[in-house]
Amino acid sequence: MAKTDTVLAQDAIAVIESFAPRSLAFSGDPVGLQVGRLNKPVHNIWLALDASPDVIEQAVGSQADLLITHHALLFRPLSRVDTSTVRGQAVAKALAHDLCVYSAHTNLDVADGGVNDVLAQLLGLRDVEILDRVQNERLRKLVVFVPESHHQEVMDAVCAAGAGHIGNYSSCTFNTPGQGTFLPLQGTNPFIGEAGKLERVQEVRLETVVPESKIEDVVRAMLSAHPYEEVAYDLYPLEIMGKAYGIGRVGQLPEPMRLLDFAKMCRAQLQLQHIRFGGAPDMNVRRVAVLGGSGGKWVHQAIAMGADVLVTSDTDHHLVAEAWQDGLAIVDATHSSLERPVLTRLKTELEQHLGERVSVTIANVNEDPYHWV
Repeated sequence: MAKTDTVLAQDAIAVIESFAPRSLAFSGDPVGLQVGRLNKPVHNIWLALDASPDVIEQAVGSQADLLITHHALLFRPLSRVDTSTVRGQAVAKALAHDLCVYSAHTNLDVADGGVNDVLAQLLGLRDVEILDRVQNERLRKLVVFVPESHHQEVMDAVCAAGAGHIGNYSSCTFNTPGQGTFLPLQGTNPFIGEAGKLERVQEVRLETVVPESKIEDVVRAMLSAHPYEEVAYDLYPLEIMGKAYGIGRVGQLPEPMRLLDFAKMCRAQLQLQHIRFGGAPDMNVRRVAVLGGSGGKWVHQAIAMGADVLVTSDTDHHLVAEAWQDGLAIVDATHSSLERPVLTRLKTELEQHLGERVSVTIANVNEDPYHWV
C-alpha cells in the first residue's frame, strides 16, 4: 500500500487480509465487504464482534468511517431490507451514514495470530499446534534465469517477498549456473548485447517455492530486481502440500493444575464473573485445546489430539456429559469472551500499518446477549 495521507477502506481491509485472507474462510461464510464501498476514504475505524444496532448507533455517533466486525452483518441472506426489523434498520443506518462494514469471520478463526492463537496465548499455552487442519496452501515452483551479476539481488528480492519458505526454514533456493542465449530484435533495448547480434550470457537458473497467496508479490519483486527487458521465468504447480491452516489450537500449560483452578484462571483471564466446567474438579490438566466460538463438534478431535480439557462455548448438557465419559473435561465460557480478545490484535495491526493517519477504536459495547444473575 502506498504511503499517502489518504487511507481508503480497501487499504485497511488489506491489512486484515494480509494475515487473515478470505481464502481461509469456511465454504459459505460471507466474509468481506458487507455494506459500503472499498474506495471510501477512512479516518475513524471501529472494531467490534457484531455489527449490532447498538454498535452501529455508536459508530455512527462517533463519525466512524469503517466498522470491522468478526460476525457478519449479513450472515443470513436478505431477500429485502425491511426497516421495520432490527437487521433492516441496522443496514439502513449504515447506508444512510455512509458507514462501510466489513467482516472477517472464520478466516480470522483459522489465521495465524487470529482468534484461537490469541486465546491460546491468553491462557499461557506452549508448543501450540492446530487442533483440526482444514486446508493447506497450494505451492508453485518459480524458476527464473538471471545474469550472474544480478543473481543475489533477485534472490534476495523474491525471498523478501515471501518465496523460499519450507517449514521453519526461509530463503530456500536452488541455483544452477549455465549459459543463456538470446537475439535482440529490432526495437529492443537489451541490458546486455545489441540488436541483431546473438548473445551468450553466463546466467543462473534460480528455483524456489512460492505460496499461491504470494505469487503476485513475488513476481512483482522479481521483475523489479531483474535487469532484463524481457524476463524468462516459469511457474509450475506443485502437488506437495504447503503450510497447514486449521481451526482451534492445542498446547501445553507450563505446569499441571487442577481443573477447578484452571477454570478459575480462565474466568480471570477472560474477565468473566462466572464460568462453568464439566469434569472432576481435582483432575490434573496439562494439555489444553481451545476453540473460540461454538466448538462442541470438535470434542472428538480434541480427544484425538490428547487434550485433557477443551475451552470453548455454547456446549449443551449431553455433549459435555458424553465428553467427560470419554475423558475430556470442558470449560464453557461465553462466546463473546473467547472471541473479543482478537480485537486487540486487529487494532495493533491497523495502527502499525496505517499509523497516525487513522484512529482505531474497539467498541465499548456489551456484546454478550445473556445476562447473569
